[in-house]
Amino acid sequence: MKLVIGGSTGVLGAELIRQALSHPWITTIVAISRHETPIPPESIGNDTKLELFICNNFESYPDNVKKEFGTADACIWTIAVTPTKMKSIPWSETVKICGDYPLAAIKALAGPSRYRRENGPGPARFVYISGQLAPHSQSEIVKSPNGHSLADLAVLEGELETQLHAFADKSNGAVVPCIAKPGMIVNSGREPPIAPGLPKIELRDIAAALLDQAVHGLEKYALSNDDMVRIGRSALNKQYEIF
Repeated sequence: MKLVIGGSTGVLGAELIRQALSHPWITTIVAISRHETPIPPESIGNDTKLELFICNNFESYPDNVKKEFGTADACIWTIAVTPTKMKSIPWSETVKICGDYPLAAIKALAGPSRYRRENGPGPARFVYISGQLAPHSQSEIVKSPNGHSLADLAVLEGELETQLHAFADKSNGAVVPCIAKPGMIVNSGREPPIAPGLPKIELRDIAAALLDQAVHGLEKYALSNDDMVRIGRSALNKQYEIF
């Protein structure tokens, strides 16, 4: 299967690349980022299924990138503004990165829908990493007046979730979204930031869970932190049994 990874140079994107390169079901990995995607050291020489694309505009893709999206089976979208980076980025840029970029990506994945319906095995899967605190419905959305708080970021993510599902409903079966809502992503050997009340998930577990859903199909349309811990560990255990 062919997988697009949006944001392949971030911490999560790099782990997705590392695991996808050794995944037996994934035949092509399309890595999209602003910068050159580094190849994991253990995968050098075994990276023939990795295709790298550097993009300067995530709102309007060139034709060659559109073609990769349109013939892919799934996309995992990791590009976002983290809470720790909010203060250093203008709010208008945050809206673009966390709203416009993923919408452009799911639209690219859905087209051409005629190809998908006639030749594809089913709808393409768009796996989007949202926030743990993003509202589940429009009735839960309460905006602050200045538009620069963590609450506003959660509102923005909640609004995007609604837009992703609305677009999928009108795509004639071309695409289906999955909203992943992890807590604090922690990397082995590194001390995570203090976040009282926020659940944690290991980097390798969330990467394995997202790949499992992209490859094998969606268990549900919204994945909680607990869901991803369970799915990821199960997927990793199966890999260990194979190797």
